[in-house]
Amino acid sequence: MDQEQFKKEVVPLRNKLEIYARHLLNNPQDVEDVVQEVFLKMWFIRNQLDKYNDVGALAMQINKNLCINHLRTPHLFGDEAVEDSIEKIDDKEDPYVKLEHKDAANQVIHLMDRLPELQQKILKMKHVEGFEVEEIAELTGGNVEAVRVNLSRARKKIRELYLKFYK
Repeated sequence: MDQEQFKKEVVPLRNKLEIYARHLLNNPQDVEDVVQEVFLKMWFIRNQLDKYNDVGALAMQINKNLCINHLRTPHLFGDEAVEDSIEKIDDKEDPYVKLEHKDAANQVIHLMDRLPELQQKILKMKHVEGFEVEEIAELTGGNVEAVRVNLSRARKKIRELYLKFYK
């Protein structure tokens, strides 16, 4: 499924997802975070969506599961680290500088695991996949401001944790 087809089939489900999430979650920010997470999960499996008879039903099931997870363990989502970012370090650098950069990148990747899943994925889309904030908002069905807030929170939290543990 390409980006245009995704926008036509998945993004229009936003209102339905929000209504359901509002029934389970009290906080409007949590509702927004969960709905954006649904769109991120759907985006990451976009190539397999053609195998499903009802993409809307899949989105609703993901939405329900994320709401339940959020209620059980708020803000303790986990996700895999982004090992590819280490490979972006320039090979022509001094070996000691390169080793320091790799170590710092590993530390940041480890700290990313402490972020909520939505923030992790927005960071990955922005800094690993190279999407602009507007594109992330469009793909997640959220608004630009919510993406910026999540991106800012994620960067701030990583900065705080990095300075606390590694400096």
